[in-house]
Amino acid sequence: MEREGRAVGAASGELVTIGEFARLSRLSAKALRRYDELGLLRPALVDPVNGYRYYDPAQAEEARLVAWLRRIGMPLSRIGRVVALDAGAAAVEIRAYWARVEAETAARRDLAMYLVDHLSAEGRAMARIPGSTGNAGNAGSADGAESAGRAGAGPLAIRCAALTDTGVVRTANQDAAFAGPRLLAVADGFGEGGAEASAAAIEALKPSAWGSGGGAPSAADLLNALEDTADSASRAVREAVASCAAPDGSGTTLTAMLWTGSRLGLVHIGDSRAYLLRGGELFRITHDHSLVQSMIDDGSLSREEAASHPQRALLLKALVGEARSAQVAVASRPDVRLREVLAGDRYLLCSDGLSAVVDEADLRAAVVAADGPEEAVRRLVGLAREAGGPDNVACAVADVVVEEQEQE
Repeated sequence: MEREGRAVGAASGELVTIGEFARLSRLSAKALRRYDELGLLRPALVDPVNGYRYYDPAQAEEARLVAWLRRIGMPLSRIGRVVALDAGAAAVEIRAYWARVEAETAARRDLAMYLVDHLSAEGRAMARIPGSTGNAGNAGSADGAESAGRAGAGPLAIRCAALTDTGVVRTANQDAAFAGPRLLAVADGFGEGGAEASAAAIEALKPSAWGSGGGAPSAADLLNALEDTADSASRAVREAVASCAAPDGSGTTLTAMLWTGSRLGLVHIGDSRAYLLRGGELFRITHDHSLVQSMIDDGSLSREEAASHPQRALLLKALVGEARSAQVAVASRPDVRLREVLAGDRYLLCSDGLSAVVDEADLRAAVVAADGPEEAVRRLVGLAREAGGPDNVACAVADVVVEEQEQE
């Protein structure tokens, strides 16, 4: 033990013991041994006789980087990849990781705020019921009446259409779109199995037909169903690309809306988008899970610069195969949330083959001018082709209508 704290190779002073290196790097000897076992930070020399570890003082910067990455919660497996990169590439990887953390935190925040609003509304509704004792049936009736009041007189339905196009440049179409009485979805596949991934993601959503019998489900039931649906889509994509040479390099974005009769359930991952046209104004209601969007969010990149950024296609979240060494930083669980609807709402879902090449003002003009969903999707695909059609295009449009109007 008398060797602890004493340099090896006294003449050169090049290597130090683990105790001295712990002081240099501000890490414990226990942590250094753990990092050695995991292959994150190997000693410069291990004495073959007594097994003592010796380090080069120049390794202190790498050791501190490992410690800092642990502090921000980065998994050890990912730290191993980061420390092997040069400084510039490591910075990009760390930015991508943190943007993913912030995106997941934002999704949890949105869900928390939704629950606060929902429970507050239920509390107000219960307070308005004379002699209420918290009976679940009364609460459900009050919630249903309040939703119906917001949605407008009479039961609501959706009238919809979807269209995909290969575009002008690509020879194969990896985008997919679907429009039905209960489901509106677009998916943008990428990699070797991109076409299979996008088709599988949407197919996994089709069995969902909430509220097809009986009364409208509660908000809690809808959130649970959304979570189950999102998990089903993730599994379907993994299975669809499992036979690819590099399954973690194949996957898809997914933006979908499931109609319940009084609400829309939103499932979203990647950089495909959902827009709402209400009162003549077009609102984007999804947030891109991309590196450039995270840079826009933190102020390091303008929207104009993002359009030509060399890493504008890098996704932070997508549905992919089993991740091992994928180029994109991904998480496989989509964001889910519920949206209240109004008669007269028009929703647009689209892949970035449309949103990346057509200005939002032109999107709005096309969506406003179209008489119905079928005309709207044709106009939108036409705009993408006029803009050069560099990518596949998928879009779906739905109008929320009073059911009696739809039947006339």
